Amino acid sequence: MSLQGKTLFITGASRGIGLAIAKRAARDGANIAIAAKTDQPNPRLPGTIHTAAAEIEAAGGKALPMQVDIRDENAVAQAVKQCAERFGGVDILVNNASAISLSGTMDTPMKRFDLMFGVNVRGTFVCSQACIPYLTQSAQAGRNPHILNLSPPLSMKPRWFAPHVAYTMAKYGMSMCVLGMAEELKSAGIGVNALWPRTVIATAALNLIPMANPKLGRKPEIMADAAYAVLTRDSRQCTGNFFIDDEVLAESGIKDLESYAMTPGNKDLLPDFFID
Repeated sequence: MSLQGKTLFITGASRGIGLAIAKRAARDGANIAIAAKTDQPNPRLPGTIHTAAAEIEAAGGKALPMQVDIRDENAVAQAVKQCAERFGGVDILVNNASAISLSGTMDTPMKRFDLMFGVNVRGTFVCSQACIPYLTQSAQAGRNPHILNLSPPLSMKPRWFAPHVAYTMAKYGMSMCVLGMAEELKSAGIGVNALWPRTVIATAALNLIPMANPKLGRKPEIMADAAYAVLTRDSRQCTGNFFIDDEVLAESGIKDLESYAMTPGNKDLLPDFFID
C-alpha cells in the first residue's frame, strides 16, 4: 500500500517530526496540508509553513501551507474545508502539534497550562472533529483513512506525573482521544492510533528543553518511517494501538536503526518519557 494521491492534514508540520512525516509521504506523491502557526522565520525555531511547503514539493508531493491556530475551531474547520476543496478530500489526519512545559505544579503558570491543554488536547479534538466527515467519505471510497496522534502509551504510574503533572495530563489527553475515537470510529472504517518514540528525537524544539541533549537522540526520520508504516496498514484492522517507533519498524522488517542515530555509532541513547 502506498500514500500516492492520498491527502494528509498534518498539524505542526512546519518543522521537526511533523515535517519529516510530511516529506516521507511526499516521496509517494501525497498531498500535504501544512497546518501550523509559523508564518515568519523564528531564530529560535527554524522553519515556516512556506519553507516546509518547498521541502515537501521538492520531495515529490503537493503542499498547501496554511497558518492555523488549532485551538480555534472556526479556523480549523475552514482550513480542513480548504484542504478538501484543493485536493478532493482528506484521507489522513496527523495530530502532531504539541506544547510542552516540563515544570512542577507550582512552577507552571496557568497561561502555560492553558496553552498545553489548548494545543494538545483541544487542538487534537478540534482537528479530529473537523476531519471525521471527510475521513468517513474516504472510508466509503475505500481510501484507507487514518488518524495518527503523536502521543504516548497510557501509564498511570506516579513517576510519569510527579515531575510535570500538567504536561503529562495534556499528552495523555491526546492518547485518550485515541482510546475513545478508535472504538467510536471503528464501524466507519477509520483507523485511530498513537505513535511515540523510544528515545528522544533531535528536533529544534528539543534545544529549548534543559538537560535534553539532541546528540543522544535519534533523527525525526525514524518517526516518519514508523508513521508511514502505520498509515499504510489497513485502517479497518489497524486501530486503537499505542505504537512505539522501533517496534513498528521491527514489525516491518527494519531492525538496524544505526542510520537514525544523531551521533553515528552511539549506543547510549536518551530514552523518552512515558515508556515503562
